[in-house]
Amino acid sequence: MKVKTILVSQPEPKEHSPYFDLSEKQKVKIDFRSFIHVEGVSVKEIRAHKIDLKVYTAVILTSRNAVDHFFRVAEEMRFKVPDDMKYFCQSEAVAFYLQKYVVYRKRKIYIGQRTFPELGKLIKKHKTENFLLPSSDKLKDLVPQTLNDLKVNWTRINLYKTVVSDLSDLENVFYDILVFFSPSGIDSLFQNFPNFKQNDTRIAVFGNSTVKAASEAGLKINIQAPSPETPSMTMALEKYIKGANKNK
Repeated sequence: MKVKTILVSQPEPKEHSPYFDLSEKQKVKIDFRSFIHVEGVSVKEIRAHKIDLKVYTAVILTSRNAVDHFFRVAEEMRFKVPDDMKYFCQSEAVAFYLQKYVVYRKRKIYIGQRTFPELGKLIKKHKTENFLLPSSDKLKDLVPQTLNDLKVNWTRINLYKTVVSDLSDLENVFYDILVFFSPSGIDSLFQNFPNFKQNDTRIAVFGNSTVKAASEAGLKINIQAPSPETPSMTMALEKYIKGANKNK
């Protein structure tokens, strides 16, 4: 069946995006909608866990959300983050984002190479630090496993949580392709629409955990990324669209 419309379960990009190029090149309509969103945990709730920010000498930052909510909570708790705090960032993107809150060149910042085990190699060189891990309510098992294997002194603090967005206005809106990037997005689909039937809707998923969640939910997966041939979702979509819309 021909593809005319696509819904991407993420916020619309604020800057130029490959999705815009895909839309123009393949003459398809692409809409964006967050199926999930992040909400900060209240300081009252954090204090109930008796977390004292003063005792930590290093912060492990795995995402931009972790950066935002660490500094949000520090401000709300009236905790002045010391200048000699060490920051261990999972990627260059996270480290660059840190500049929103600190004078980059004056801080001790250590940058991994995208994966958490790679960051673990840097953490291992600083085993005497007392590490704080700001995280969401959903944390990949690999993270605590890596830190425990390193035998470092670390504490997890849940500063934000993933919440299902209200999609009720989409109840009678249908798309040829739905695009998902996380198990939470799949959960949101069925929480919003418990009686969802896939019918002729094609399902595109990114990452093994999303594949697993979609399969367990009984969805037929039509498009999957990354792969050696299509490392990005837009490339996988373009390949599928070319085949589906050929001579039609």
